[in-house]
Amino acid sequence: MRSFGGGTVRGTAATAAVLLAATMLASCGGRGEDGGTQASGECQGQQTTGITDKTLKLGGVYPLSGPASAYGDIPKGIQAYFEYVNKEKGGLDGRQVEFVVRDDGYQPPKAVEEVRRLVEQEQVFALFQTLGTPSTTATWDYTNQRKVPQVFVATGASKWGADTKHPWTIGWQPNYVSEARVYAKYLRTEKPNAKVAVLYQNDDFGEDLLGGFKKAIAGSQISIVAEQSYEVTDPSVEPQMRNLSGSDADVFLNITTPKFGSQALAADAKLTDWNPLHIVNNVAASITVLRPVGFENVQNVLSSTYYKDPVDPQWADDAEMKLYKAKMKQYQPNADPNVPYHAFGWAVADSFAKTFTAAKCKTREGLRDSMRNLNNVQVPMLLPGVTMTTSKDDGFPIESMQMMQFKGERWQLLGEVIDTRKEFGPLTG
Repeated sequence: MRSFGGGTVRGTAATAAVLLAATMLASCGGRGEDGGTQASGECQGQQTTGITDKTLKLGGVYPLSGPASAYGDIPKGIQAYFEYVNKEKGGLDGRQVEFVVRDDGYQPPKAVEEVRRLVEQEQVFALFQTLGTPSTTATWDYTNQRKVPQVFVATGASKWGADTKHPWTIGWQPNYVSEARVYAKYLRTEKPNAKVAVLYQNDDFGEDLLGGFKKAIAGSQISIVAEQSYEVTDPSVEPQMRNLSGSDADVFLNITTPKFGSQALAADAKLTDWNPLHIVNNVAASITVLRPVGFENVQNVLSSTYYKDPVDPQWADDAEMKLYKAKMKQYQPNADPNVPYHAFGWAVADSFAKTFTAAKCKTREGLRDSMRNLNNVQVPMLLPGVTMTTSKDDGFPIESMQMMQFKGERWQLLGEVIDTRKEFGPLTG
């Protein structure tokens, strides 16, 4: 067990004995069939495991180690937000928030182990953020069977919003199909005859974004002339990049997670005979991915975003950005506020706070209903024009993005925010 900011991070070696020895919370109006607590009064019979009038316990699962460990920065931003709320705002709706973070190493079997531990032993009220499409796919049947909210999962897979059989799970960031639509719209305007080479992660994440891109360019003169995939266990993607460089592609679509994003960017810089327009997907567009490659080697690379970049000077006097940076320095002094993954964590924590506060019943059922009833919710860390909206039939909170291009030592926004709901129509299952 080790300390993580103001919260707690425990090791990953869960055993069958530990999983079976789930700790029970004190009764609050009665107990459910699985031993969890239930509400009384107006919300009678609804689940209150993990929540009291004064406390709220949440659990998150991230790859703090392994090939996607760059995402380990996200919970630092979340923890800073909850520390701020706990110590300066009297808690979240009067409740002190405990955020328990587990490490799955980006391994789905380990994610299952850790999610079970959070639910059965830690007795969390909700799972807030399970990161990664493979890990979340491996756990959402379990969380929905247990009727535990799996809120704002850190993955843009389209199924979180389109699937109707898992009402307890919902995404947050723009889904990968919507992101692909944004790139397709840009190319239709700027390079209508583009020949595209694609590198993608060989799992649901990579296939979702690539599939969305193929649908979005259908009927245009844009064509995909080369594809290469990689496994998360691969040591390098340089062989794939060499293969792609042999194509006549003038656009390179880089669908990767951070480690492999850096490798692909570096390989592109080394392959001087191939100079395509480079588009890197949002989840690998952080400064922490680009910096090791050398900023001089990633000039004019394109991506997309939906929340404010801490190093963009246009937000220097922005009230939310100033608050975020001050509280990161105060509550996470060893973390760099300029790392975008920290800002992501702050934004998603604020989104959770607004969703929880709006819940009529402070129960698991109440949170489930609230996260599916968001109406143009303003989150100050999101870009102007980007809000959260959901309904019973639309589980995609954010579907707007803006293109950006890397210039000098930072990303610069391009054009206007694109609302993919209005531009392409609703995304359905």
